[in-house]
Amino acid sequence: MQYYINSNKMFFIFILFFSTMISISSNSWLGCWIGLEINLLSFISIISKSNNLLLSEMCLKYFLIQSIASINFLFMIMLNMTMMKMFELNNFLSIMINSSLLMKMGSAPFHFWFPHISEGLSWMNCFILMTWQKITPMILLSYYYNLKFLFIVMILSLMIGSIGGLNQNSLRKLLTFSSINHLSWMIMSILISENLWMFYFMNYSFLIFLMSMLFYMLNSFFLNQLFFNNFKNMIKFNIFLNILSLGGLPPFLGFLPKWIIIDFLINNKFYFMSFLFIMFSLITLMYYVRITYSSFMFNYLKIKFFKMIIKNKLMIMLQTLSTISIMGLILSTLLFYLI
Repeated sequence: MQYYINSNKMFFIFILFFSTMISISSNSWLGCWIGLEINLLSFISIISKSNNLLLSEMCLKYFLIQSIASINFLFMIMLNMTMMKMFELNNFLSIMINSSLLMKMGSAPFHFWFPHISEGLSWMNCFILMTWQKITPMILLSYYYNLKFLFIVMILSLMIGSIGGLNQNSLRKLLTFSSINHLSWMIMSILISENLWMFYFMNYSFLIFLMSMLFYMLNSFFLNQLFFNNFKNMIKFNIFLNILSLGGLPPFLGFLPKWIIIDFLINNKFYFMSFLFIMFSLITLMYYVRITYSSFMFNYLKIKFFKMIIKNKLMIMLQTLSTISIMGLILSTLLFYLI
């Protein structure tokens, strides 16, 4: 994790943090746009390396995509300011502002850049892209949204996030398509309540952090690398536990926020949406299980030149954090009795 030592990277991480604070606490759309631009430039500075051509290409692609979304966002907020009284344009403006924000967070149908760019990043940069970079667009989306448009986006994100991960061998792409699927749950949670969104987002970030750290330690980027290695039983158990929790399988921690969302949908008679959420979650669970199947194989090859970074203190920390996933059963039971 190079940027923990590098003071320049630390500086840009602080800017990344404060740019999000600028956007979500701004009183005007222009202030939100300024925060988004600072966020973009600081993230590019974090992921870039002068001696890596692949990363330079990823930086350029990320900059171009985010710039297009920012230009669209800026143009629409200016149009909104000038044509405030023309109510027939409200639907069009809300759809266009929502589209630019959805492109920034990598939601379907604007997801085309997301898997490709995450493929070229390191695990920790991938973690930032899948979690922190979604906070600002998601909060801004809750300020001004078109409900019918967002329902279409949620269904598309569910479908693409589930089906897109089925034929992937790259672990980073698998987690990226998983992130697209989780985005539909996050959009639904922020439409219900901001507190529920915060709970879901923190839950998701915690699980993605554990998975990213595990794969970083194992130096694994593809499914076949999990086949070819004989890990310690505790590492295999941690991968298995966190993957099932990320898939939202009861009784793990990841099931709890999904249960609250499905409960809300059923109580408000959104039966079709709750059916879609449950069915596509099963498909994502199927390709999650592929990852655990790869690491649990009995017949394995041990490659001598394969580098594995396992630090005892870090491993103990991850094992301790992974046990929190099992606590989902206790939390679910407590919540059930409280309700």
